[in-house]
Amino acid sequence: MKTILSQRLRQAAEVHRAGGGGPDLKLSLQDLVRLHGESSLAVLLMLLAVVSVLPVAGAGTLMSLGIWAIAWSWVRERETLSLPQRLGNLSLNERWSGRCLQGLAWLYESSQRLMRPRWAWLSHAGTRAWWGAWIALMGFVIFVPLPFGNVLPGVSLVLLSLGWMFRDGLALLLSTAVGLVGVAYGLSVGHLAVQAFDRMMDLLPK
Repeated sequence: MKTILSQRLRQAAEVHRAGGGGPDLKLSLQDLVRLHGESSLAVLLMLLAVVSVLPVAGAGTLMSLGIWAIAWSWVRERETLSLPQRLGNLSLNERWSGRCLQGLAWLYESSQRLMRPRWAWLSHAGTRAWWGAWIALMGFVIFVPLPFGNVLPGVSLVLLSLGWMFRDGLALLLSTAVGLVGVAYGLSVGHLAVQAFDRMMDLLPK
């Protein structure tokens, strides 16, 4: 199934390139879901995570709301979630539509080579509450407006999604490691911002 999906995405990227990336070839988030042929929570989470790291104005804030909805559904053991219309209609420009298709195809092709079922206890149903909380935390880090603050939590959620799809516990552990670095980065930048604000206040006349 993943092989067919990667081929489908690669073909869509070729069609986009052949069409010159015209305005009619802009992709929305809902279009990406349709290309997958399914809307499981893991698929939706990966798509939201990928889009959240793209340089699209307001994408991180909007995606974080969808990520929180997925976190809630994850904890409640739901397997599907319908995208709100506003979220599903979010469109990428011509250039990033093509790059997103190519990137998703590369992700699936790479994951097929590198991932396999292992350390199954990490993807056991009993761990859903933990991963739901982790998804919510990564969504919060994405929501906070920090320079490049979306990248590491976005990568963490992509690894989580693929790890869950392939039942690969190593990918899930890597998701945690990357996410922790993202949280540390956010805290560091926030601390520097507070220090800079305090120094600015000290310079003001009293």
